[in-house]
Parts: sequence; C-alpha cells; structure tokens
Amino acid sequence: MTFLEPEPDDAQDAAETDAPPSPTDAATPGTITPDAGEADAPGVEPGEDVVAADVIAPTGVDPETGEVLPEVVDAEALVEEEAAAPVESPYDRPGRWFVVHTQSGYEKKVKQNLEARTSSMNMEGRIHEVVIPMEDVVEIRNGKKQVVQKKMFPGYLLVRCLLDDDSWYVIRNTPGVTGFVGAGNKPSPLPRRDVETFLAIKDDAEELPNKKGRAARLEHELGETVRVKEGPFANFSGEIVEINEDQLKVKVLVDIFGRETPVELDFSQVAKF
Repeated sequence: MTFLEPEPDDAQDAAETDAPPSPTDAATPGTITPDAGEADAPGVEPGEDVVAADVIAPTGVDPETGEVLPEVVDAEALVEEEAAAPVESPYDRPGRWFVVHTQSGYEKKVKQNLEARTSSMNMEGRIHEVVIPMEDVVEIRNGKKQVVQKKMFPGYLLVRCLLDDDSWYVIRNTPGVTGFVGAGNKPSPLPRRDVETFLAIKDDAEELPNKKGRAARLEHELGETVRVKEGPFANFSGEIVEINEDQLKVKVLVDIFGRETPVELDFSQVAKF
C-alpha cells in the first residue's frame, strides 16, 4: 500500500499546531515571564504572570537583596522637635508638694528613712517624691572658683504626695521628721510659684552672677536689712548677719515658711531698701 506524503504546507501547519507555545508567545503584553530555572518573585504563585510593577521593590527595601533598609531620620528636625517640647513643671506632677521640717543636718538621712518606709509600707502610690532643695554656689578654694551644691533650706524637705490619713501617718512618724509646715496643725501645700522657684530646672548655659569689685564690699554692713534681687529667693528680704569679703558674699536671715533661715548670697544678688 502506498502512503501519500502530506503537502509541505499542510505538514508545516500541523507542526505549528501541535508544538507547545513559546514563552514569548504565551506571555501577556506588559508582563514578564521568568526564564527556566529562575525562582518566582516573592508572593507570586508558580506559573502566575508577573506584571512589571509587581516586582518593583517598595520604598525602604533593597531591590536586589530584599532587605528592609533603616528609616532615614532627619537629625536637624529631631533636634528642633526636642527643643520645642515644653519642659514639665514639677507642680504638674501627680500629688501636691508639702514642706516637712526635719532635724537640721540630718536631711539626707531623713530622706532615706522616708523613702524606705514608703517602700516597706507599700505607699508608693501616695508618697511619690522626696526632695532636698539644692542650689549652686560659687566658692573660692585654693584661689580657684568652684561651683558646689548646698542645701537651699537647711532643716527642710519637700515631699510630693497625695496627703490623707495614711500618708500623713507614714511621713509624720518617720525618724527625724518633726512636723509639717502649715497653718496650725494643718499641712499647707505649696503654690505653683514656690514649687517652680525651689525646683526649677536650671539652664546649663545660664551665666553665674557677676562679681563686683572691692568697692562693693563697702556697700553693706552687719545688721542691715536688704532685699534679694535675683535667684530662687528673689523678692525676699532679711537681715545681714555675716559678710565674707574674700568671697564677695553675705549671709542673710530670710523668713522662709515662718522660720528665719540663713541664706548665703552674692553681693550682686542683694540690694538696699
């Protein structure tokens, strides 16, 4: 039996019909088909067409490794934001500030005792903070000026608390505490002005009071009543009880919380009435 060979044109058509489609022919316009042996793009099912926009790495991702890049922070903007943030006033913290009288010279020990009692008696939710008010004082030692911290109110502590019968009992019965400051037997909370004056956050760039010359040493004398011009005791008045000409300082008895307290000041910080 004789078989007839198909015509060349018919054979070519049949071969094209039976052959699998090439990658180029199967791809949809605008898509990318991975070559053989290449891994599919992340998040794409095998065999799924990948649109070109799908393989573009998002912002903050390395397009080659796929690693997430650290976010770029504008340092200048961050500094400006921190500088613009308002400084918290100690008066706005929870509780109220009260003045507690202690044995003079034992302020640090009494503070430690009160903090220990607060912890052991589970009173942290009512007694929040115990502070010994301090101030920077310039002293001359060995011919050099040094800034040292001294107690602003010897014999006193400031306590921030929610005062009730229980917290009063813990504070009042702490060894070394002699009582609260207030009218009669009732403790009086400090007003905002006093709290912000005694616990003010000092600017490191703030210049120390300028010292005057020797002529200023003759402006004041013992027993003279002067007014405080600047510093935490501004507008207070008192009597000069000591003059230190070498350090250009005077010691003034200032009425604080109803008790005369010696305060050391620079000549430039006081003025005559």
